[in-house]
Amino acid sequence: MSRASLERETTAALSHERAYARRARMERAPHFIEGRFVNPAVLSSPRVEFGVLREFFAPRVSRRPPAALPMISPLDGWRDPPRTGLRTAWLGHSTVLLEIDGARILTDPVWADRASPTRLAGPKRFHEPPVAIASLPPLDAILVSHDHYDHLDAAAVRLLATTSQARFFTALGVGARLEGFGVPHDRITELDWWEEAPIPGTDVAIAATPAQHFSGRGPFDRNTTLWASYVFRGPRHRVFFSGDTGPEPTLPLIRKRFGPFDLILLEVGAFHPAWGDIHLGPWQAMEAHRALGGGPFLPVHWSTFDLALHTWDEPIVVLEEGARDGKFDLPLVAPRIGEVRDVLDPDDIRRSLARLDAWWREVR
Repeated sequence: MSRASLERETTAALSHERAYARRARMERAPHFIEGRFVNPAVLSSPRVEFGVLREFFAPRVSRRPPAALPMISPLDGWRDPPRTGLRTAWLGHSTVLLEIDGARILTDPVWADRASPTRLAGPKRFHEPPVAIASLPPLDAILVSHDHYDHLDAAAVRLLATTSQARFFTALGVGARLEGFGVPHDRITELDWWEEAPIPGTDVAIAATPAQHFSGRGPFDRNTTLWASYVFRGPRHRVFFSGDTGPEPTLPLIRKRFGPFDLILLEVGAFHPAWGDIHLGPWQAMEAHRALGGGPFLPVHWSTFDLALHTWDEPIVVLEEGARDGKFDLPLVAPRIGEVRDVLDPDDIRRSLARLDAWWREVR
């Protein structure tokens, strides 16, 4: 047998072994039932109703911004270290560069023009990414919360696999997709709910926590991979990132086990009453924020793609109104896209709603 043939056979054998080990881990999960992951509290998938489909094809609201969204290049903000040890740069949708206790974590990196399996159709971006992948600072970790197209961008993953040496963290089963997009097996950590792993070379760990959602990238692979929310835990600071989720009954337990949180990132866009079990939307996000113990709140998963039936800015308008009416202690962190914020710096975070930079009004 030639050396090349031997290497191919060895590679195939290792790949088969990894697939077997991955499947065995998935089958040990109590929420993996009859070959699919399930939501323990919500055993249904998103409902497809005739009325919802009719709304999609006959929209009556402005689902795209009427003007260009204001953006800021984060490059100047990244030149100096964080003053408080906790800093964010919201790059659009659920893509955030989080700096916590010396570690840099990139969440759900999506640079694609469309949240879709094809470049020819599907939800198109409202804005260009505020920074190129090649211009990102050195990363320590890359988080992929689950495998939907607006969270797992194959082209971005392929590029990050070659331009960065960061470790990829994700939920059970998604590692196979990352490998298929070129990420080396030894740079992938898959987590089940309540599992935690350190970020190499840092003092920060990532824990996967329960979420109410679903997964899949096509009609035949629904819920064959896991979805999760996540906690980033450093020696000084703790951050919660929801990924995609509906109302999650374990939030008080997450708060008790990992809190208090210095920053809470919750998805607030792409909501509809028919999807209330698997997407928060702004009203349920306020309840989730309270269940997690409160603290600075950075809303994500809005203002980048048209994924639902509401106006493009409804999520942030609802949050602003909810904070102003006094029913919720809601210290909003509402940066412009690309803006770098030291979350705990009183000179940088505008806690007073009277001074909130409501940039979305300018777009209107």
